[in-house]
Amino acid sequence: MARLSSHYFKKRTTGAGLDTPMRHNDHSRPVTRREFIAQGFCAGAATVMGGSVLGLFASPRKAHATLSADLEALKTQCGIASQGAGKIPFITFDLAGGANIAGSNVLIGGQGGQLDFLSTAGYSRQGLPGDMVPSVANPDTGLSDFINQELGLSFHSDSAFLRGILEKVGVSHRANINGAVLPARSENDTGNNPHNPMYGINRVGADGSLLTLVGSQNSDSGGNSMAPFSMINPAVRPTKIDRPSDVTGLVDTGDLVGLLSQQDSVAVMESIQRISDSRLNNVSTAITRDEVIKDMVRCGYVKSADITDRFGDPSTLDPYLDVDIVGPGGIFTQEEFNSDREFRKTASVMKLVINGFAGAGTVTMGGYDYHDGSRATGETRDLRAGRCIGACLEYAARVGMPLMLYVSSDGSVASNGMIDDSANGRGKGVWTGDNSSTSASFFLVYNPNGVPQLMGANADEQAMRQQIGFMRRDGSVETASAPSANNVNLLVETVILNYLALHGEQHRFAEYFPAHGLGNAALMDRLTAFEPIVQGTMA
Repeated sequence: MARLSSHYFKKRTTGAGLDTPMRHNDHSRPVTRREFIAQGFCAGAATVMGGSVLGLFASPRKAHATLSADLEALKTQCGIASQGAGKIPFITFDLAGGANIAGSNVLIGGQGGQLDFLSTAGYSRQGLPGDMVPSVANPDTGLSDFINQELGLSFHSDSAFLRGILEKVGVSHRANINGAVLPARSENDTGNNPHNPMYGINRVGADGSLLTLVGSQNSDSGGNSMAPFSMINPAVRPTKIDRPSDVTGLVDTGDLVGLLSQQDSVAVMESIQRISDSRLNNVSTAITRDEVIKDMVRCGYVKSADITDRFGDPSTLDPYLDVDIVGPGGIFTQEEFNSDREFRKTASVMKLVINGFAGAGTVTMGGYDYHDGSRATGETRDLRAGRCIGACLEYAARVGMPLMLYVSSDGSVASNGMIDDSANGRGKGVWTGDNSSTSASFFLVYNPNGVPQLMGANADEQAMRQQIGFMRRDGSVETASAPSANNVNLLVETVILNYLALHGEQHRFAEYFPAHGLGNAALMDRLTAFEPIVQGTMA
């Protein structure tokens, strides 16, 4: 198909640097934390939610604590979890500022799914010139060269997200990834979009033995975007984490470790617990709730011994010392890790979440308000986001844990058809302004035990499950296509519904959220993409 004529003008530009702030003439000066992050004037940090401690080991399911048998029995009574809540690890990427997701990255189509193609003008709005639209067929093969389904979910073959993901995810691991896309409007350049699902993910069971929720920002959600107000639980407000030193600083075992070996320190604490327990059995505290007080004392010693047993060497939490993350065989080279704060941030989150020290986490990346009259700036920033997303998926594969990874942004951008023919512009449409009608979110699922299977009796039904809602031919969201399409609160509910479905627990959604807005069971079924990859809580 020929390139559209009158709208396509050549433009050569190098674009902004990878961390250069966005200064827009049509935007007021940034004054809030969220505006500074969105335009790249300050870095978005990372969020983590607490999870299982046995994830400390390379194979969490094969690890065994070394506490003596009598104290191991007390751990359950004291509520000390060796494997956390047992839910699928969950990571969300919050791309602050209004990143492009639809079309140029993840394909979104009409009612029939991702490959129910839009008009050429619709793809132009999403940054794709006429000779790069996915409906164009290669005359030699009859197939489109612009559709890539290596990750199950259909991406544009030149998607910067995709290129970054494939750079980090090993070829042998790609077949165990699949995903779904959600075309959904959200307002531009504002943290008032309640995109963050962390509290809801915690409500349905994700939790950890080290932390519950942590975040890169000192905000109620822990990230750039808000959490739905009805889901916020002040008791689990995120703890801020945005670098490896924050991870290694999570545990302080006191002065005993260092004076003695880790093993001897555990033995000392075990002995103290036994002596204390023996004394408690023969005395009264003279306090009305005598047994409660005694249990608190007993559990205090058990917890101290357990923490020392598992975390006596803080370096075991350090992503820099994990050979799967950094080094010759690692996901990041030492140069990458040392030079890019986003890589260090991502590594800190995925180390905690995927190993089970944390149940879920958010990575906030700033500077995605990238409509600066070029395409190059957006491409380079999307590529870095893709590398971070791919790193999480690859690390999940190496550790052998399932993962749900969700990507959202506050609003989106659009193109007027002008072309950036610079090296980084790649001959695609220049991003010329904000546009909430081209917004979307998507999620990817990694299953170590096989390909995540879409629901649906045939290919047509599965295609509609993989795209929750749809777009009009002009490249804008059809707001009546799904509850999530025009309401960010319901978008978050839809994401959580799909998280429950991966455990075979979608029928419990109304139990957790009795005032939800997703409709009856039949409608919720149509909003669910995948068959379970685990049953309930992981063993």
